[in-house]
Amino acid sequence: MHDGIEMERRGVPAAVICTEPFRPTVETVAKVRGMAGYGVAYVPHPVGSLGDDELQERARAIAPEIKKLLTA
Repeated sequence: MHDGIEMERRGVPAAVICTEPFRPTVETVAKVRGMAGYGVAYVPHPVGSLGDDELQERARAIAPEIKKLLTA
């Protein structure tokens, strides 16, 4: 989150990906860092226990959102 915001401030497009349970924390961090409303792609939790196929499926599902974040 911090890295994504810092990259954006430097003019480098960035896309932050986070799992749903951390949404409130992400929104608070963005607000504190002066970037309220910062775009983040959220995926269902958990991801750490998923296999490669499941991870690829989730990645494909959010790819359009990532593209939008990087080109906005």
